[in-house]
Amino acid sequence: MPSPRPIIIDTDPGIDDALAIALAIASSEVRVVALTSVAGNSPLDIATTNAAALLTAFDRGDIPIAAGAAHPLVGGYERVKDSPHGDNGLGGVMLEGMGPQRRSQSATDLIANVLRDAEPRSVDIAAIGPLTNIAIFLAQYPDLTDRIARITVMGGGTGPGNITDYAEFNIWHDPEAAAQVFSNAAVAEIVVVGLDVTRRATLDPDDLARLRRKSRRGALLARMIEAYGDIHEGGWPMHDALALASIVHPPVISKTPATIEVVTAPGERRGQTLVQFIDAGHPPASGPRIQFATNVDVALFRDLVLTRAAW
Repeated sequence: MPSPRPIIIDTDPGIDDALAIALAIASSEVRVVALTSVAGNSPLDIATTNAAALLTAFDRGDIPIAAGAAHPLVGGYERVKDSPHGDNGLGGVMLEGMGPQRRSQSATDLIANVLRDAEPRSVDIAAIGPLTNIAIFLAQYPDLTDRIARITVMGGGTGPGNITDYAEFNIWHDPEAAAQVFSNAAVAEIVVVGLDVTRRATLDPDDLARLRRKSRRGALLARMIEAYGDIHEGGWPMHDALALASIVHPPVISKTPATIEVVTAPGERRGQTLVQFIDAGHPPASGPRIQFATNVDVALFRDLVLTRAAW
């Protein structure tokens, strides 16, 4: 058996973030070595509290956690009115240990400390919130970029957005950060898992019933998901959980090489991702190697979640 790959999760919990964290902890292919919080679905203090409380609920309070950026690179924090994640980010579900979380170390410093002790191209980063922390880290610690194997981003898409007509939430929240990450030539590989596929990665009421039957953790996750306001005909799309699933079991998605430009100008298209697919044999002369998710095996995704996340 190969050794589990170390993974850092950068997150703004978030109901689908909670499922992603549970899936990572339960998967033998990876070893969660740090968790960093960023403002997004919730303000930073709530996101950090949720992250710590989730680790406690999943019996992994040993995983180091640190708070990151409280606002985007440009402008102030803008919380979405009537968020589908509810006022507390977890669908109103209250967890034990949800008191104030004070961490002296910043998210970028925690990421740096993990990478200093790592081999080249050995650590994965799952960026399942806005990309503010990742952009700041890449700017502050360019000498450690070679330790990153790949960055998997939940964000963007080629069709209509889920926060505006054109933009997906994580990219819209900090388009400047996304533009910096997607153009950073020092990053070896970026996998982008966007709305094209995450909207199809749904769980339905029958899936939630299975989660409830499996374990206490499964029942907790089902309560959160049932309160998730982002529901469609096929069920609740688990955007961030699919991005994490693509790390622990890559065949769950299909990918195509691409370049991505982010609209940072003011206006209705701010935060839109302009995706251009490229010939795999002719990569761009500069920038990271980007793989954009174009298809998802929904049955495989559901099987991964239902057999692992409720361990």
